[in-house]
Amino acid sequence: MANNQLNDKVAVITGGASGIGRACARRFAAEGARVVLGDINMDAAIDAAAQIESTGGTAHAVRLDAASPTENVAMIQAALDKYGRVDAVVAAAGLSHAGYVSGERHARATEGLLHQSPEDWQRVMDVNLTGVMLVNQAAAQAMIEGGTPGTIVNIASVAAKVPLRGAVDYCVSKAGVWMLTKAFALEMTDYGIRVNAIGPGFIETPMTARAGAHAEGAARMLGMTPMGRLGVTDEIANTALFLSTDQSSYTTGQILFPAGGMFTG
Repeated sequence: MANNQLNDKVAVITGGASGIGRACARRFAAEGARVVLGDINMDAAIDAAAQIESTGGTAHAVRLDAASPTENVAMIQAALDKYGRVDAVVAAAGLSHAGYVSGERHARATEGLLHQSPEDWQRVMDVNLTGVMLVNQAAAQAMIEGGTPGTIVNIASVAAKVPLRGAVDYCVSKAGVWMLTKAFALEMTDYGIRVNAIGPGFIETPMTARAGAHAEGAARMLGMTPMGRLGVTDEIANTALFLSTDQSSYTTGQILFPAGGMFTG
């Protein structure tokens, strides 16, 4: 149920064309936010924005290669040009592996670190970690210059805490997002900007669909999840909403784990 918790706010969502990012964009718009969706898959981003507007929301799609410094700055500038401010950011753009394409099902290209190329390793770091840093930096600068201290929510993963076999690159990148969140949150207290993270477990998205389509992969994910089911994207969007409203006004530098009990430490 929508309660207009983000009425008149402007929210920027990276990876907004699919999965968790799309769910966050939909949820934030339902709460009254004007949403800017950034995604490398422009057709899907336009579709996501149109879906939001068809239900009475306000949304604008922008092409974003998360690893590009200039495109991150341009996305934030597009939000400022169109809506005049930036109040909330959700950094949801990410890769499960170097060959992943936004919104599509892809198996991992390699089996573990032993045979991974430096180029594939770097691609995951560029998107999952550097991409988060870039949007955090650009958004914070806009908030400070505009005098509109807001919130930043970084989508990490339970893999920031729980190692996953065959996914060293992904785990390291998400652990980096968690430390980035903590360190940047300390810096941003001087400006009234709150920075937090979310560590989802296995969520029903295109990123997990390929593994879940096979009995072995589905059993592995469920076996690691004490609650015995995969999460859904709306559960992550609800967590992002909490961290982006005054309900969490005394919370910064933290990570929440909607992960079905995978990590409780």
